[in-house]
Amino acid sequence: MAKDDVIVFSGVVEDKLPNTMFRVKLENGHEILATVCGKMRKARIWVNVGEHVRVEMTPYDLDKGRITFVERSRSAGDSYPEDN
Repeated sequence: MAKDDVIVFSGVVEDKLPNTMFRVKLENGHEILATVCGKMRKARIWVNVGEHVRVEMTPYDLDKGRITFVERSRSAGDSYPEDN
């Protein structure tokens, strides 16, 4: 199986568990156990409860996944101040 043979879902983080594990509710209603991928862990990107995430899963185990992206929306107050 190649690295490209993954199934990608969107979901919402329901619960934060020990050892960087998260319970994620997928858009189709299933709940899975997911961990943070290596690049996100290396860059120290935090995942909080209630955030929308993108999850990759293998077709062999549909109960576990890997969080690869956190979809955060920027509000008007989050913009950087301009240099004067």
